Amino acid sequence: QVQLVESGGGLVQAGASLRLSCAVSGLTFGFLTMGWFRQAPGKEREYVAAISWTGSRSIYSDSVKGRFTISRVNAKNVVFLQMNSLNDDDTAIYYCAARLLAWPLDVPEYWGQGTQVTVSS
Repeated sequence: QVQLVESGGGLVQAGASLRLSCAVSGLTFGFLTMGWFRQAPGKEREYVAAISWTGSRSIYSDSVKGRFTISRVNAKNVVFLQMNSLNDDDTAIYYCAARLLAWPLDVPEYWGQGTQVTVSS
């Protein structure tokens, strides 16, 4: 069974940082394009970032570019999202997502259950 499990969310003050993690099992991690999406209250789910299966290419939405960094450690089957300079627009449930042998991550095949990030000001 495929599992994507997010962790690292929480409540922080504006300007603070968080690092989200996504642990993957049941898949060949080295061939998975990994990414993050988020869904804010009252809004549709939106793309945040993605990283290729080799880790050589990364893409970001305009709203997070320069503040967020996606990375992966294939030996540990983990993808990270480092989030800096958080503001209240970043408040959302963050979802880990994956698709086998795909670039970019337009339509994920697999999803985690999400982790809540809340930014206060």
